Amino acid sequence: MKLAVRAERWPIAGTFTIARGAKTEAEVVVVEIADGPNVGRGECVPYARYGETTASVIAAIESERVLDRASLTVRGAARSAIDCALWDLEAKRTGRSVAELAGLDVPAPFVTATTISIDTPERMASAARALDRPLLKLKLAGDGVDLDRVRAVRDAAPRATLWVDANEGWDTATYDALAPRLAALDVALLEQPLPAAQDHALRGRARPIPICADESAHDASTIASLADRYDAVNVKLDKAGGLTGAIATIDAARAAGLRVALGCMVCTSLAIAPACLLVSRADWIDLDGSILLARDRDGGARFEAGTLVPPSSALWG
Repeated sequence: MKLAVRAERWPIAGTFTIARGAKTEAEVVVVEIADGPNVGRGECVPYARYGETTASVIAAIESERVLDRASLTVRGAARSAIDCALWDLEAKRTGRSVAELAGLDVPAPFVTATTISIDTPERMASAARALDRPLLKLKLAGDGVDLDRVRAVRDAAPRATLWVDANEGWDTATYDALAPRLAALDVALLEQPLPAAQDHALRGRARPIPICADESAHDASTIASLADRYDAVNVKLDKAGGLTGAIATIDAARAAGLRVALGCMVCTSLAIAPACLLVSRADWIDLDGSILLARDRDGGARFEAGTLVPPSSALWG
């Protein structure tokens, strides 16, 4: 088998802003593994929050010598791209879908969260009104305006389910002040309110709405320790180590009594496709990463009548 790796840049439609910063393009790493006429592909997004860069992820991928899902030595995003490429390659070799090979459900259209970046309350409300989607994920900043943001979106989208994500931007005082007020606004899920290094402060604290770990939850090995402070974990392939790692992470979450949010980075549909196989195993779904792009790969995911139609199997799997 021969492995090739490259970086690609894909423009975002507008600007994607979270508590840690803003960006106007998605930088992804693509792996291709060839075995004769068959070529499997996988994509990952280097996770800057964990110290990953495009260069470090490419170097890690190029260092991998054992191209076998069970024996990969690299971790994180690098492992995800290789793992997904190996699944795709096996599907092409065997003529069977990855869903069949992995014993997972064939992806069908599903409701996903649509993300609204941090902005003024008025602009976030306007975006919610224009989107008119059943599930909205609001990025928050911890800057004293978050409650106004959520109130404005709730007024603009009274029937939508709201999921808010602070991306580690709050402190305990902000949490104590806002959590009950978000519950009163019928927010369904609050993601990573405190920095991962300080989330022990959630232990024993009132949780008027379910709290989901994201930056605190990496792969399967980190999940059991979170059960005393969270109600759910956000499983992303780039953190978990690909489709194989995500399956293991979901299993670990269920074993720990935690619910599952299925998430993604801003990416193309090549990275969304394997995550779509896990939709039936999640309680909340946020797989709009490719929809946020100005353009996507051929055969990519698309919104249709309020639901996301998974990418074509010709693209991956």
